[in-house]
Amino acid sequence: MYAPKHRGQQQHSIHEGMGGTATANGYVHRPAARPAPRRAKLKILLVVIATNLVSVYLFSGASLSVHIPASAPRIHLWDSAALLRDLNDTRAALAGARAELAALRAQCNASSYLLESVLAGLGAVHGDTPEARDFGGWPEEPQGELKLAIEPHRLPLGFHANFGTDELFPGLGFACRNFQEELAQYMTYNVSGECPDDDALALQLALKGCEPLPRRRCRPREPARYVEPAPLPRSLWSVPPDTTVRWAPYTCKNYTCLVQRARTRGGSYFCKDCFDLEGKERRRWQTDNGGPGFSVDSVLRSRAPGTVRIGLDIGGGTGTFAARMRERNVTVVTTTLDLDAPFNRFVASRGLVPLQLTLMQRLPFADGVLDIVHSMNVLSNWVPDAVLESTLFDIYRVLRPGGVFWLDHFFCLGPQLNATYVPIFDRVGFRRLRWKAGRKLDLGAERNEWYVSALLEKPVT
Repeated sequence: MYAPKHRGQQQHSIHEGMGGTATANGYVHRPAARPAPRRAKLKILLVVIATNLVSVYLFSGASLSVHIPASAPRIHLWDSAALLRDLNDTRAALAGARAELAALRAQCNASSYLLESVLAGLGAVHGDTPEARDFGGWPEEPQGELKLAIEPHRLPLGFHANFGTDELFPGLGFACRNFQEELAQYMTYNVSGECPDDDALALQLALKGCEPLPRRRCRPREPARYVEPAPLPRSLWSVPPDTTVRWAPYTCKNYTCLVQRARTRGGSYFCKDCFDLEGKERRRWQTDNGGPGFSVDSVLRSRAPGTVRIGLDIGGGTGTFAARMRERNVTVVTTTLDLDAPFNRFVASRGLVPLQLTLMQRLPFADGVLDIVHSMNVLSNWVPDAVLESTLFDIYRVLRPGGVFWLDHFFCLGPQLNATYVPIFDRVGFRRLRWKAGRKLDLGAERNEWYVSALLEKPVT
């Protein structure tokens, strides 16, 4: 009987606490709830729907992109396959752009040709004398092997990023254009056959500045009954067999003739006594006397032991300087020219490395790689000042820091030394380690001729 009343009292206390009002029968009268605005409910519904859509969109693997121009690349955050597709599309677009560029270039060439034809026609109407067609500086359009040697060759796979081009140009000296008739003769031969006997022509072209010469697709003639040279170390000081040389290009027809040149008077021979390995050549660079020269051992002692390892001898004749250095475990490359004698073959037969190179060509070495560079007699006052200075800077370039340049028997006249050559040496930037100047008296003191030998160091910065 008392349970309902107790329940009513309990409800009364609860609802009073909530702000309700009790009625006479014990039930609570709740105030009517205010209806929520429809706009607020609609916003909540839209937020829920948008959240669900974004979640489904993100976790479905779709790409997230912003609205940017169609030409700009899209960045995919989750879809690697889509990123790869876009990269491939970009690559294809670049290839297409290169193809369009090549087509435009071809159209420009065609338009230029048509314009030239129109102008030529107008000139003919007005009675103008037509000029010879220009084939890149050649009087006639090159044909055959000459065309292969001077025109660019397109890369089979197109543009190469390392080369920065889609073509390869043959190595050809700039001055070759000045001697087109000789070059055309040099490039006339039987492909896959034996090369002509034109060593003298090739050397003359190189000496005129047509260097490097173009490569040829023929095989050089080799000597009959070839005999291998002597083994090291005996080969360093022995004259090789005559059958190691093809003698047709030279005045002498054997090594005996070349050796005897040193014992004859007269004759304007380059390096006259170089082939006589038992004469003056055998004594070179052995002593450091009071003359203008240095010895190999005194130069090597100026450096820390074992730090002179590789070097270059400019105009080294038959390679005797390299032989002296080889005996001391130093590898030296010898530049030499076959001036009416097989200098390169002779150097190679001695077990040394020859390099056929003229004074005008840039040294074929990277920057800072050589420990020593030597030059005797070649660098002298017969070389134009600008060429000499460029050569000295090139020597400085290939020497490593702390490397040395041995200038050996530099010839000049007395007034030239301080007025011209010392300022050139100073401009290059070498540091003087040794410097010796001496009079050259064999032709008379009145000629005022001088030899200068110097040991110059590339500074360590």
